[in-house]
This record gives sequence, C-alpha cells and structure tokens, in this order.
Amino acid sequence: MSDRPVLYSYWRSSCSWRVRIALQLAGIEVDQVPVHLVKDGGEQLNSEYSAKNPMQQVPTFEVQGTRITQSMAIMEYINDIKPEANLLPKNPLTKAKVRMVCEIINSGIQPIQSQSSVVKMSSYFQEGRMAWSKYWIDKGFVALEKVLAETSGTRCVGDEVTLADCCLVPQVYNAKRFSVDMSKFPIISRIHDSLEHLEQFKAAHPSQQPDCPE
Repeated sequence: MSDRPVLYSYWRSSCSWRVRIALQLAGIEVDQVPVHLVKDGGEQLNSEYSAKNPMQQVPTFEVQGTRITQSMAIMEYINDIKPEANLLPKNPLTKAKVRMVCEIINSGIQPIQSQSSVVKMSSYFQEGRMAWSKYWIDKGFVALEKVLAETSGTRCVGDEVTLADCCLVPQVYNAKRFSVDMSKFPIISRIHDSLEHLEQFKAAHPSQQPDCPE
C-alpha cells in the first residue's frame, strides 16, 4: 500500500483543481481517489465519504493519518511543508495580498456558483442556472480586476506564482464555462493565459485527471 498522501478529488471541481496545482508546484505526489459529484445523486453524500468530510465536499486530503478539508487549509499546509515552493510569500504585506486575492475567489465568487449552490438555486428558478453563475462570476471579476490592477506583475501578486494563481486559473475556466465575457477583464485574462502554459498547471488541468470523462 502506498504511503503517499491521498487527495479525494473531482476532475472539474475548482476547489480540488486549485489544490492539485499547489501539489504540482510543491512537487508532492499523491494518490487520487475520485469522488463523483453527480453520479448516483452525488458520491460526496454517501455515508462513507461523509465520515471523511462532514461538509460533503471535495477536496479532502489525507496525510499521516489525518484528514484536512477545505482547499485553503490544504494549500496552506502544502506551503508549510514545502516552503521552498514559496506559495505564500514570507513578507507579511505580500502574503496578505495573496490571501486577499485567494479569498475574493474562494469566499466571494466560487461558493455562489458552486455545483451545490447552483443545483439548489435551480430547484427554485427554472431558467436561472447559467444566468445565475454568469452574473456572480462577472460581478466578482469586476472587483478582482480592480484588485489585480494594484497587486499584479506577471502573476496575481508580483511576478512569482502563489496560491492566488492556483485559485485564479480554475475560476477563469468556470467563467468561460458560463459564458462570461472575458474581454472585459484584460488583467485576469493576461495572467491566466501566461499560467496555463506552465507544466504544473497543465498537469493539474481537469482533462488530465483520472476521472475525466473520455
């Protein structure tokens, strides 16, 4: 049996994706266990997985007999055990800027357009799924574009890849999926386009995951 950490993940989950990017940047190999968020009503809801993650979400990270849930907590742990990856800068002010960008996406945008939120919303509003997600991503990106105008260099914060960039790329994927007009967001687009060509970002892409549909 492998003694590598285990990542419970879903190929298109943006929270799982950002953790996969951080793992790639830190050079940490893991065993992936797919958790299908749609099949059979959602595998995350079954009792076995719920015991691992009481919020019934992905990702879940198992390491040294301990489970960590919530993508930001997992990524900060990755940074702590692999500080040479410099995913969170040591300078307190720069670190705060990285966390700020992360939380605009992690708390301000992603939860409102997440699978569980959209499915619940759709049960109340017949025509709303695409429009709902598009509206909230667009609104969040208007704010994020202004923040990045002050913090960015070639990356979200300065010129080094950080956890902020790990969060950005999956969110842009969702924006395109829900037909957000990305021409309105030149800074977001520029940073995203430069990141997606990096090998670590390619390896973490949904299309490269073991549970990605053929």
